[in-house]
Amino acid sequence: MSISLLVVCGPTASGKTSLAIELCEQHGGEVVSADSMQVYRGMDIATAKPSARQLARVPHHLISVIEPSERFSVEQYCKLAHAAIADIHSRGKLPVLCGGTGLYIRAVMENWQLTEGEIKHETEGTWHQLHEVDPAAALNIHPNDSKRINHALALFHSTGVTLTAQNEQSHRLGTPYDAQMIYLVARDRQVLYDRINARVDEMLAQGLVEEAQAMPQGTAAQAIGHKELQPYLRGESSLEACVENLKRETRRYAKRQITYFGRMARERSERCETWEIS
Repeated sequence: MSISLLVVCGPTASGKTSLAIELCEQHGGEVVSADSMQVYRGMDIATAKPSARQLARVPHHLISVIEPSERFSVEQYCKLAHAAIADIHSRGKLPVLCGGTGLYIRAVMENWQLTEGEIKHETEGTWHQLHEVDPAAALNIHPNDSKRINHALALFHSTGVTLTAQNEQSHRLGTPYDAQMIYLVARDRQVLYDRINARVDEMLAQGLVEEAQAMPQGTAAQAIGHKELQPYLRGESSLEACVENLKRETRRYAKRQITYFGRMARERSERCETWEIS
């Protein structure tokens, strides 16, 4: 018997968290986060984690589960997500997979069987180099996330196989899930951009600068919201300039998410509803 799985996805600031909570309350569900940065402790503001009030309304899984200095792979995420979904289902609840990391969502929905493989090369590369050899993977990795970029490039140089090809070939044994997808999209792109700008302003009011200052170096420090503030914290740029860069980088990230999720929605047109945000 397949497990019913509801998936709520879309670009940053599209309202995924609020919608997922509402759906959980309506259908007796629990949220499984699909966000590659919300897994880190101490990054509450930059990653727009659910508030204490939201967490009290509906149980959430895979939020604040590892330290900022730790590396976290798609393989690790899938193991935790599958376990969380199985637990929720075993208690008669509806698992709701919600987030903006498309690779995580696809890997879980399609039940990818992942292995890290042996990586023999030390690699220092750029997002553009990754985009040349593995454009699909690059679309889901932020240009500032050097660790994930270098890992994907090292895998390619060591094995001759791209991260995307490994994920697709790894391989799918069939999925245990009967998944229904809800894709949040803004027909008017400016509506989304206005929401992004407003969110950044709210993050600053909540203490984003102080959170970035307290964050140790590591994978998590590459998150949008912390990386862009570093020049200000080092005294090399004004806060205003860094904030404008943060808003610009967040909009660019949203464009990449729209590309990724738009493709998923087309592939799953019979099992995907597109909901417009306003």
